[in-house]
Amino acid sequence: MQVNLLKKPVSTQNLILLTDQIQFVYQNLEKETAQYFEKEWEKEAFQFLKTPKGYTFLVKIEKNNKDAVRKAANKVHGYLSQLENAILISDQNAMTLRFIEGLLLSDYQFIKYLTEAEKKKFKLQSIDVVAPISKSEIVEIQNIIQSVYWVRDQVNEPASHLSAEKLAHEIEKLFEKTEVKVEVLHQSKIEALKMGGLLAVNKGSIAPATFSIVEYKPKKAKNEKPIVLVGKGVVYDTGGLNIKTANYMDGMKSDMAGAAAMIGAIDALQKNNIPIHVIGLIPSTDNRPGGEAFASGDIIKMYDGTTVEVLNTDAEGRMILADALAYANKYKPELVIDAATLTGSAVRALGNRVSISMGNAKDKYFKQLYDAGIETHDRVFRFPFWEEWAEEMKSDVADLKNLGGANAGMITAGKFLEHFVKYPYIHMDIAGPAYLEAADSYNGKGGTGAGVRLLYQFLKNLK
Repeated sequence: MQVNLLKKPVSTQNLILLTDQIQFVYQNLEKETAQYFEKEWEKEAFQFLKTPKGYTFLVKIEKNNKDAVRKAANKVHGYLSQLENAILISDQNAMTLRFIEGLLLSDYQFIKYLTEAEKKKFKLQSIDVVAPISKSEIVEIQNIIQSVYWVRDQVNEPASHLSAEKLAHEIEKLFEKTEVKVEVLHQSKIEALKMGGLLAVNKGSIAPATFSIVEYKPKKAKNEKPIVLVGKGVVYDTGGLNIKTANYMDGMKSDMAGAAAMIGAIDALQKNNIPIHVIGLIPSTDNRPGGEAFASGDIIKMYDGTTVEVLNTDAEGRMILADALAYANKYKPELVIDAATLTGSAVRALGNRVSISMGNAKDKYFKQLYDAGIETHDRVFRFPFWEEWAEEMKSDVADLKNLGGANAGMITAGKFLEHFVKYPYIHMDIAGPAYLEAADSYNGKGGTGAGVRLLYQFLKNLK
């Protein structure tokens, strides 16, 4: 869907009015229609009227609820999706941008495997906008949403169509005409580097692992040291020999959502020429109970030399992330952030509307990340990260074990990962919001792109 900025409306067909002023309605509608909305003004924040000229929508601004306008846009999209175009008239700036964002997020579909996809496809081609915003602001939003779409596409792809090698190829293809550098390490190189965690998880698979290194380094980057983004790239997770039951295996094609989110964030940054040096590290494999699959009781030597006792092969994400976090140390980064659909305990703690953060980075980073989440409604909440939880990860027969006790599993997993990174660190568990079993407004069913808008906002405004 294309968004066009106009100086004045060329029609009143399928009109959307976004305002907090009743006078504004009178200025832009025929008298009879304006009087209808004046009569209904106090009743509902979202109203619509079907007229001979199409739909007319009134979206009243709720000043203290930034996300309400995105959700209103989702409602509007529901009415307009089978029409070709509409016009948005607004006297607002920030709220108009959020409304456009909500429309674009609502316009996503993953229907490529439907035999009659064309019949299901949304028809809305364009939205013409008359509002006090700039073309560059619209372009920025469209670029971000394109990156979100890419992430949603990857997360929604079934394992039959997205191996670790295919994910690496999709990353290369995404950046092939940009200044972003991509290097893919294949199985032989991973073996030479002795990335024991990644190799252990990959042992049960017939498909090779990959390790993708993505670098966006603009000439006038505002940071002297890079920000390293690490994403869990398990393209399908059966649980390995500690195999999941069917109900827990449903949707496990989404276990690479952290990897996709990190790549999507880098893509949004480069599309909008944000001057920040960022490096993405993506360890990727599937986790299956094949003939040589790693097993409970195994002791694995990791990339940095740490030995890990495997207590559960379904705690595989932390094994591949640990190698990537240790690899990140070579860049001497300002900050390392990882994102992963890591634990069920994160979902049980906060549900599917919020990601969890924790780590040892300075408080200012967590404050800026939280603020970015509030602005985008791609929210994140900080959990405690005290040393007591690290004690649970100590093993009698190795340096660490890959599973803690029955409680606070999301935190013990974070403490396990902290061992491998030697620089300021933020761990994000996005298991809740990354993939939805049912649509939630503009976050539709399936992959949501959680983390992209959050990290873009955070990195763009990083101080």
